[in-house]
Amino acid sequence: MEWEECAECGFVYDLGDAASAARSARELAAEVAWLLRADGPDLRTRPRQGVWSPLEYGCHLRDVFLVQRERLLAARRAGWDGGRLELAPMGRQERVENDGYASQDPQDVARQLCDAALLFGGVLDRLDAGDWAREVVYPFPEPAPRSLAWVALHTVHEAQHHLMDIRRQLG
Repeated sequence: MEWEECAECGFVYDLGDAASAARSARELAAEVAWLLRADGPDLRTRPRQGVWSPLEYGCHLRDVFLVQRERLLAARRAGWDGGRLELAPMGRQERVENDGYASQDPQDVARQLCDAALLFGGVLDRLDAGDWAREVVYPFPEPAPRSLAWVALHTVHEAQHHLMDIRRQLG
């Protein structure tokens, strides 16, 4: 699959854009962090049942960058032996409660988010042509073989999509 598109936010999975994923991740993280640092808005309240608060989205995005970084590093360690590394789910829903997303300090989350994007981007900056094509079995939304280029783009999609989610809530 060369590309797919998110019907809600318009993000297009164009594998040709993977090389710019590190820069995009850093820029999107900086935008989310700016919103989390803003004075005044209610960052902790969920707008309705089943929808995360802006702070919870920020925490989730921070953790996405960290988990994706570890997944990329694991894929590189696994070598290129023809097999595919099966990635474990990140436990996205469980983390909200288990890590206390709603009780975290927005200033801390903003800083951590930017640091996580830098770490994620640092790994992307070191991938070579063979690494981008390397495949893993990605667990979401259903287990499927995906290239590391797709993983990089999916991470940027998460950032773009959740930035949109936060902006909707903050007006």
